[in-house]
Amino acid sequence: MKTLITFLALLLMVNAAFAQPSKEGQKFRKIFEKELKSKDVHNAFFAVHSDKLNLDWNWAEGEFKDGTKVTTDNPFFSASIGKTFTATTIVLLQEENKLQFSDPISNYLSKEIMDSLHIYEGVDYSNEITVSQLLQHRSGLPDYFEDEPANGPSMRELLVTDTAHFWTPMELLLFAKDQMQPHFAPGTGYHYSDTEYILLGMIIENLTGKALHEVFADRIFRPLEMKHTSMYMRSKPMEKTGKMAELYVEDLEISTYTSLSLDWAGGGLLTTCEDLMKFEQALINGKIISPTSFEKMQNWTLESKGMYYGFGFRKFVLKELFFTLPDVVLLGHSGSTGSFMYYCPEWDVYLMGTFNQTEYLREHVVFLAKVMTALKKRAES
Repeated sequence: MKTLITFLALLLMVNAAFAQPSKEGQKFRKIFEKELKSKDVHNAFFAVHSDKLNLDWNWAEGEFKDGTKVTTDNPFFSASIGKTFTATTIVLLQEENKLQFSDPISNYLSKEIMDSLHIYEGVDYSNEITVSQLLQHRSGLPDYFEDEPANGPSMRELLVTDTAHFWTPMELLLFAKDQMQPHFAPGTGYHYSDTEYILLGMIIENLTGKALHEVFADRIFRPLEMKHTSMYMRSKPMEKTGKMAELYVEDLEISTYTSLSLDWAGGGLLTTCEDLMKFEQALINGKIISPTSFEKMQNWTLESKGMYYGFGFRKFVLKELFFTLPDVVLLGHSGSTGSFMYYCPEWDVYLMGTFNQTEYLREHVVFLAKVMTALKKRAES
């Protein structure tokens, strides 16, 4: 009888351990939940995984306007994280010898698209732009989303005023061509530009003969069983998925706006932390593209202090951001909605999530720095 009681007591202890987060898990959850106290954050998602450190957390906090709680099953708008998907697809086409990174983009785009695409200081550089320059934001082309137009409202303003408009890739490109000027000659500088990724999406469609969302589904979503990922307004996920988590521009909720279609090859995906984890792990571990190709994606150019950009891939060197931060790097991508998808190779840690708030474009980096600082003791022990 005593043996049975002891066994039952042990069983209860084991069940309790699995039912409750560890003290360490609670510590990191508190770091995450603290962000929900910001008046700008209405919902947020955060996942951490590491085989090396034995971590596997996936949290969702906040609620919809109707009071319903968000869960990890609700997909979110991942914004510019989609650039890594576009770049990866370009790399796949390069592996199939359908293009080369050094090729002029005029090899793959129509005369209509190329006409007067890049005229800088009276010189037409349109035919000198290469595929790699688009991937790495070194073409000099303006950013249709962030740059200011010569006349009329900006694309940021149109997003929240012309809410019923469905934007086509060609409309977005023409907006940049007609309203904006290039910043420098191709290959001579760095300027982050969604326009470049519109062109990359067009190249993918021309080479495959399929719509971009179909190519993503064929080459990435289905092979990796990313069952809850789709392209906003353009496709459906493979399996029944919860409704999209609400997205905010300050206090304005924009989740139902058709105008969000303005984010296409540069970041128009709906996804979950679980699906992003599948993608990042496959990319890091050579299950989508070869290790050699992945190395090519890490052809870094300086973006800003502590930040470097490759082929649709970003690197944060934390110690360069601030000297007290851990001496590690984060590889992946961020989005203007406070979304993030990163991997720390030194500690084998994956970090996915979003704050679904455009005001968290920079704040999410501070959050990640806090998380990595808190992980340091565990990682180095």
